[in-house]
Amino acid sequence: MLGAIGLVLLAIACFATLDTATKISVTAVPVLMGVWFRYAFQAVATTAVLLPLHGTSLLRTAHPGYQVLRGALLLVTSVLAFLSLRYMPLAEFTAIVLIAPLAVTLLAATTLKEHVSPLRWALVAGGFAGTLVILRPGGGTFSWAILLPIGLVLTNACFQVLTSKLARTENPLTMHFYTGWVGTLIASVPLPFVWTALPSWQWWALLLMMGAGGTIGHFFLILAYQRAPASTLTPYLYAQIAFAMLGGWVMFSHIPDHVSLIGMGMIAACGAAGAWLTVRERRIPIEPAES
Repeated sequence: MLGAIGLVLLAIACFATLDTATKISVTAVPVLMGVWFRYAFQAVATTAVLLPLHGTSLLRTAHPGYQVLRGALLLVTSVLAFLSLRYMPLAEFTAIVLIAPLAVTLLAATTLKEHVSPLRWALVAGGFAGTLVILRPGGGTFSWAILLPIGLVLTNACFQVLTSKLARTENPLTMHFYTGWVGTLIASVPLPFVWTALPSWQWWALLLMMGAGGTIGHFFLILAYQRAPASTLTPYLYAQIAFAMLGGWVMFSHIPDHVSLIGMGMIAACGAAGAWLTVRERRIPIEPAES
């Protein structure tokens, strides 16, 4: 059990590293170019590792259309994450996108007509209240850029609902394989129009770090869920807020103010409880909202 928790913490540290590197990269690398590199790295690395181990069974899926839709949803989520990180501090961004499990509850109740208990409605309300505390509508910190992470939450919630549907019949490694290649192929369409020569090798190293962060993070997450129940591990995903705060402090000298810290605490408490209830009822893991 402790080993599985350690793997989850390593995974979210990788995702926090990905987000930190992304925030640096968007100052010089076009967003679509960065997104393409992140997915291309995942696609190539996943194929190189998994295809020799599993052969053509890795490619078998009963729902190719859903696999494409799932990959497209995650690609849109990533584009919104890259754009969000151009304008927002790391910790605040991470806290807002981690309300995704609460948005899944709202989506399940409104579109899938699932029963939602009063406790879960209270957690949803608490999580969204925490978001408002961070955003402070009407205050100086509120701007149009806030719509980007909110859009990300919506696309990620759709991604999570579709993931839960596919997880009942599909191999998670197959899902991971198709996610990387669908994102790569779609992002390749506009790539010739946005490709830019980078000024130094350090930027290429940064892109490699982004690709490695996302790929290795997902690998650790799969290993963790193979070793312990999702209901045990999911609340630990919210430690990503702490990693994001550390990255923001070390790289950008940013420390959230007291009001933002209160909002983050509300999101972490309500989100972790809501996510735990979700995976306990459905017995499937919730993937963190990462870029």
